Amino acid sequence: MITISVCMIVKNEEQVLARCLDSLQGIADEIVIVDTGSTDRTKEIAAEYTDRIYDFVWVDDFSAARNFAFSKATKEYIYSADADEVLEEEDRRKFLQLKQVLLPEIEIVEMIYVNPEDCNAVYNYNREPRPKLFRRLRTFRWIDPVHETVATDPIVYSSEIEIQHRPLALHTKRDLAVMEKTLKKHGRMSDRLFSMYAKELFISGEPDDFTAAVEWFRVRSMSPEITVEKRLEAVCVVAKAYAMKKAWEAFLALVLPEVSGGSAVPAELYFLLGNYYEGSNPAQAAEWYRKAALEAENYICISYGGETALKKAIRLLMQEGRTEEAEIFASMLENK
Repeated sequence: MITISVCMIVKNEEQVLARCLDSLQGIADEIVIVDTGSTDRTKEIAAEYTDRIYDFVWVDDFSAARNFAFSKATKEYIYSADADEVLEEEDRRKFLQLKQVLLPEIEIVEMIYVNPEDCNAVYNYNREPRPKLFRRLRTFRWIDPVHETVATDPIVYSSEIEIQHRPLALHTKRDLAVMEKTLKKHGRMSDRLFSMYAKELFISGEPDDFTAAVEWFRVRSMSPEITVEKRLEAVCVVAKAYAMKKAWEAFLALVLPEVSGGSAVPAELYFLLGNYYEGSNPAQAAEWYRKAALEAENYICISYGGETALKKAIRLLMQEGRTEEAEIFASMLENK
């Protein structure tokens, strides 16, 4: 049977920490809690479960805090948990079974991360596989019978264990602040963080959040070095920023060339045009929503296309008395 260190970074988690740790009873052989500046009872609650509690001065870097937490682990595997996660009883049972039978050559275990729809600030799905259990010390192996080499790809096992993500509130402001500081400090970010920044802004950002970032995304959208996917993500962010500010001249100057000349048009741009035309030209708005639903893919936010866009198109067509077209769209919705 393997041994597991549960490693967590926390700050002001008194409302959810016990719920999380209770669900890990019997799974954790040790619990490492790294506190980044709590002012509530978080550390007091943590002390009821472990004496491995450490303070870490917050430096606007979640990776630095997690690396510090991992450095304190002593068991064979590390389970990286957040305080707002919880394991249901059935998944606790699966985890305990996994602990009994996990083969030593497996280095990473993926689990199914379940996001409630109303607490999803970044992701375009409610369920996703996510690496959660990591072998603490990796053993390097020679492979191939000739021209041998060292295997560098980790051995990953995909489990059916579900982790329920149940935050009491979104952390959008906190996350956006970290990304803004990262941008100011380095002037750039990885492709992965670029996409995460774009998604969190587009899905959950408020006007002042866009103000701090829109110029950077606008400049990046024109860079010759940027990939097509990243350029379109940047364009979506800038377009929404203009729409939120009601800067319609700039909005149309940006979006109309994209939808008329681009081979790949994000559904988000069609959807934003639908929003723009709803008040003045419902029929035109319905057509943009139709395109968002049926002729494009989402690059940032899944709710800016698909069923949501089709429902908007149906409502507007009915409003315009175009019942036959609305019924065609409604049948498409039923067949989805």
